[in-house]
Amino acid sequence: MIDKLNLTDEEWRERLSPEQYHVLRHGGTERAFTGKYEQNKAAGMYACAGCGTPLFTSDAKYNSGSGWPSYTAPVDASAVDELTDRSHGMVRTEVRCSRCEGHLGHVFPDGPGENGLRYCINSASLEFKPKG
Repeated sequence: MIDKLNLTDEEWRERLSPEQYHVLRHGGTERAFTGKYEQNKAAGMYACAGCGTPLFTSDAKYNSGSGWPSYTAPVDASAVDELTDRSHGMVRTEVRCSRCEGHLGHVFPDGPGENGLRYCINSASLEFKPKG
């Protein structure tokens, strides 16, 4: 079981950049093809920018052409929570960090991996930790 990280709104604002705050705490989305990790091909781990929880490995990353970093699966199923998102006149599956409940992006059933999923994640919600 993951220990939850509960901070006040003021603490989140101090900890995060304005873009990270908008995405992680208010479910925002960065514009397609603008995120700093969309084209990153280095080996390493992608962790939550809000709390540092490991979320995705570079081995699970692929170029989906969607404009956001995409992954076939999280590093561990317990690292993320999936919730039904009915905003914007659509029904989608939102992905949140299990520890801090920060909004990461969405998961779609059109991925290439063995589970057929595409985790479409905002770069602003991630921090990359190079291997080694």
